[in-house]
Amino acid sequence: MDQLQDLVNSLEVQPVALLDIGLTALLIYGLFSLIRGTRAVSLVFGVTVLYAIYVLAQVFGLQLLSQILQAGAVVGLLAVVVVFQPELRRALERIGRFGSLGWLLAPGARRTVEKVGAVVAKSAVSLGGQRIGALIVIERETGLQDAAETGIMLDAELSVELIETIFTPHSALHDGAAIVRHERVVSAGVILPLSESGAYRERFGTRHRAALGITEQTDAIAVVVSEETGSVSLVERGRIVRDLDEPRLGKALVELLENSPLTAVRLPERVRLPERASAISRSIASRRPRRRGGAATPDAPASAHSSASAAPGTRPE
Repeated sequence: MDQLQDLVNSLEVQPVALLDIGLTALLIYGLFSLIRGTRAVSLVFGVTVLYAIYVLAQVFGLQLLSQILQAGAVVGLLAVVVVFQPELRRALERIGRFGSLGWLLAPGARRTVEKVGAVVAKSAVSLGGQRIGALIVIERETGLQDAAETGIMLDAELSVELIETIFTPHSALHDGAAIVRHERVVSAGVILPLSESGAYRERFGTRHRAALGITEQTDAIAVVVSEETGSVSLVERGRIVRDLDEPRLGKALVELLENSPLTAVRLPERVRLPERASAISRSIASRRPRRRGGAATPDAPASAHSSASAAPGTRPE
């Protein structure tokens, strides 16, 4: 009985141990949330496999293999810093920001967010309708002063007219990006780093790759207007949503500026046709004569066919 009591006492968990376990679990969760959806996931898996091989080599006494892996680990530490440089930079920026209290405590923050979202959405859709390419970058917690200084400093009030003027074809600033900070256009004609992903290099042009590149390295939001198709895309943390209209883009920008991740943003559905219009279109389609052997059959009464196959609630005209 005394031995059992001693065993129970030895299994007692100290509060410090619980705190240690909790902080370790939080650290691991933060690591995986940081690299989720990036190429670092496969790299972490590869490092885990190598470590498992090293453990097995130690267990079975494979001295040569163990020494090779130990020597490679020294070089591997430097390689990890180089390979994971974007993820490490992003992690340090998140630690330095200490959350997003600046947006929550700033007076008039909600009004500023709504204005920025509305102006940028209206400008992007207007430029897309004119087949004018554009790249608008909205700064959040991570400062973009270094990137802004590569362009022409403006520090002008944000407006639809200003955005459209900046990206007017053949103007001095239309080729670069415009950086928006709060309710001001800080700089235009900005040169941004391009995404180095092979898949992006093949699928997207320079504007989209620049938007992906700046959002991979910072927490900024980028709105891209395609010059070829006029479609509007939203990019955040290396993730892209394409073919947005003004209401959907404005709603997404407001939610993102309130520090919601792009995966959690609920984009409103596209406006559907009225039920009456849908019913009329089905009725018209049902009246088309059937073809047999490539020729129409004039003998078949169209009215009977349309009345039989028309949608409920509609009548043939």
